[in-house]
Amino acid sequence: MSKRFRALILLMIFVLIAGWFLIFYMPDKAAEYIYQTDFEEYVEKYSDEFNVDPALVYAVIKVESNFNPSAVSDVGAIGLMQMIEDSFDWVAWKLGRDDLDYEDLYDPEYAVMFGSYMVGYLYDRYKSVELTAAAYHAGMGKVDEWIESGLVDPQNVDISDISGKNTAHYVSKILRAYEHYKKSE
Repeated sequence: MSKRFRALILLMIFVLIAGWFLIFYMPDKAAEYIYQTDFEEYVEKYSDEFNVDPALVYAVIKVESNFNPSAVSDVGAIGLMQMIEDSFDWVAWKLGRDDLDYEDLYDPEYAVMFGSYMVGYLYDRYKSVELTAAAYHAGMGKVDEWIESGLVDPQNVDISDISGKNTAHYVSKILRAYEHYKKSE
């Protein structure tokens, strides 16, 4: 075995032990690292302005971009809250912000402003964190279709009723993050 390979193995063992120690002996510190609250001034400002739970905004940011303002998804959604251009155009129209371009979503303030508006709008419409998350991921049309067809009961949402494995998984991740952020408030 070469010296380089042994050093790599030792480094990996050290990282595993350090990670294990952090998770089991310092869970609050591990959770603080995993569930960060960057961009707090914007989250607080816009969650208040659009009457949306800041814990839900943080959960969407965590799941969508892991707090990376430069994030770009496979479908071209951008920014902290991974908004697609059609949604940006709609929110810009609703907010009367025709002074902004889609690329402005790389600016954390605009990303949080637009994303918070959208999350608040969806929550007002569906009155459910699960359906808000599903609509953020799959679109309002899909969620309306599930409700109208009886596939999803909006009064008693069961994640297993959500059509599409990716959306159901996304909703589960949002709920996990949301529960953590709620506990941290």
